[in-house]
Amino acid sequence: MAFFDCHFFSDTLAMSVSAHVFLPQHTKRQIGMAENVRTESIPTLYLLHGLSDDHTIWSRRSSIERYAASKGIAVVMPAVGRSFYQNLPDGLQYWSYVSEELPRVMRRFFPLSSAREDNFAAGLSMGGYGALRLALACPDQYCAAASLSGALDIEKHLQYSGEEDSRISKSEWQRIFGSELAYLKSESDLFHLAKKTAGLVATKPALYLCCGTEDKLLEDTRKFHQHLNALDYPHTYSEQPGDHLWGYWDQQIQSVINWLPVQNA
Repeated sequence: MAFFDCHFFSDTLAMSVSAHVFLPQHTKRQIGMAENVRTESIPTLYLLHGLSDDHTIWSRRSSIERYAASKGIAVVMPAVGRSFYQNLPDGLQYWSYVSEELPRVMRRFFPLSSAREDNFAAGLSMGGYGALRLALACPDQYCAAASLSGALDIEKHLQYSGEEDSRISKSEWQRIFGSELAYLKSESDLFHLAKKTAGLVATKPALYLCCGTEDKLLEDTRKFHQHLNALDYPHTYSEQPGDHLWGYWDQQIQSVINWLPVQNA
């Protein structure tokens, strides 16, 4: 795999941005890496970070490069701050950046496939929410998405005082998503998006949900799992011992990579 530390200008955000990219590379003498290489129309995983992290975190705390190499896919990891992948009231349009501009720019830089069946999203915590929103809001662009320990029940978080979790306050939840009333049945509401998407036939994205049984966000994943069941939306669901920690995510991203419906070259 080749590694690219990308810095470029976003017209959507009107500022310079960063992303890490892994790209399959054909080699003859590299030791210790499984090879599965395409040189054009490369299937791509958009891998999203959590609330307290940035675009470097998956590269630093997991072995995503090795896992992706064996599958022959590119991995794009953008930075979005603490935005929850939303268009923020302060003018920073992170949803528009990630869902529209980022794939377009990446395909100009690298030989990535634009075909729906070759594009996937995954992420942890805040990134789990972002990955599911990408697939459910853009089912014509993504064929599969995975949430690892996702913060999925935004309605619940908007109701909380924030005292039980110092990582994000109620005021920050409201700054990102607005009021609970404004959020429900909006295009940011995963439960609403799943209901809209459940009836699709040709473009219904495959979904993967997992969370550790010691994780405070377990109930978010369970609730969304139950919602999908009520909608008769087929999906993969998994609970295992684990907390909101990188040991769990590094283990689970391997399962996600193996689950992705990557087409044979």
